[in-house]
Amino acid sequence: MQESDSLLRLQVYLAQCGVASRRASETLITSGRVCVDGNPVTVLGTKVTAGSVVTVDGKLVSVQTRLRYILLNKPPGFLCSASDPEGRPLALDLLPEVPERLYNVGRLDYRSSGALIFSNDGAFAAVLGHPRSEIEKEYIVQTSAPVPDSFAEAFSEGITIDGIRYRARNLELIGRREIRVVLIEGKNREIRRVLSFFHLHPVWLCRIRIGPVRLGTLAEGSSRPLVPAEVAAFRKA
Repeated sequence: MQESDSLLRLQVYLAQCGVASRRASETLITSGRVCVDGNPVTVLGTKVTAGSVVTVDGKLVSVQTRLRYILLNKPPGFLCSASDPEGRPLALDLLPEVPERLYNVGRLDYRSSGALIFSNDGAFAAVLGHPRSEIEKEYIVQTSAPVPDSFAEAFSEGITIDGIRYRARNLELIGRREIRVVLIEGKNREIRRVLSFFHLHPVWLCRIRIGPVRLGTLAEGSSRPLVPAEVAAFRKA
């Protein structure tokens, strides 16, 4: 916020503080974890000023002065979450230590690997996460058995499983047991659900690209900052 008397919706303010994306911040608010000037706030649309004292789980938050954008090559066996009651390893812990509070923009399931972006920029996260941005996510999948032609045809044309419609923007068979899939919306566990419908199991599932950003030679478990041109390309979406 540029002026002390300007008003900002609480979920937008939390996103600018690097607490979470706007959507995730809404969940924090409605679950009663956010206080403004010492008072719990659960109503979406509540507005705050630069002088408001905002806490999340009792911890003071403030607008970030530096925005960061980091690409991680997430290994399998790491969780996309800020914490885990089961004590499983967190993808967040693989990042270098920075003073800003980062969160993952989008997700990869526990067993999958590949490109995962972290940031403290709520507006940036909103662009990446919205289906209207039509940002492509590209995956390479190795399967436990040969992939039938019917799988490629169904996933490319669109298939409904348990009332949910799944459709790949692009799909290519690059081996008897290996496929390249490009998604737009990326519903929860989409590739795994479609594979399971055809009695296939993904032995290895890796996201190799998010929009203009490719993993390239980035080693598993390693990370790098996005370059300004990559961030600008996302913003144009």
